[in-house]
Amino acid sequence: MGIVLAIASTIAYYCKGMKDQVTELGEFIRAQRERSAISVRHLADRAGISNPYLSQIERGLRKPSAEILKGIAKGLSISAETLYVRAGLLEHPDGTPSVIEAIDDDPALTARQRQALLEIYRSFLDQNDET
Repeated sequence: MGIVLAIASTIAYYCKGMKDQVTELGEFIRAQRERSAISVRHLADRAGISNPYLSQIERGLRKPSAEILKGIAKGLSISAETLYVRAGLLEHPDGTPSVIEAIDDDPALTARQRQALLEIYRSFLDQNDET
């Protein structure tokens, strides 16, 4: 009986952690959408998913696949890497956010400004790879 309770407790702990992560991911997606002044319907169309499914993601009721996250990122004009990290699908080796995530997370930037900074940053990386 004690082992069963210990296992149940462990499972509940990890499920709560997963739920918290899904909730935080949904809140982040909603914040990015609102900051970009995009409706749920418009983002759902851009991402190629239904309005109700996007709404469930934003409310933390569904954990989207990597493919869905990629579509949402494209619809929000942010990097898919940012959403992958927030969803727990990708980790940073040193635990610090990347430049891409910092740009994506900055509430002072508009969607166009984020896109421009990301293009500049990626061009610098491409130049470094060439040398």
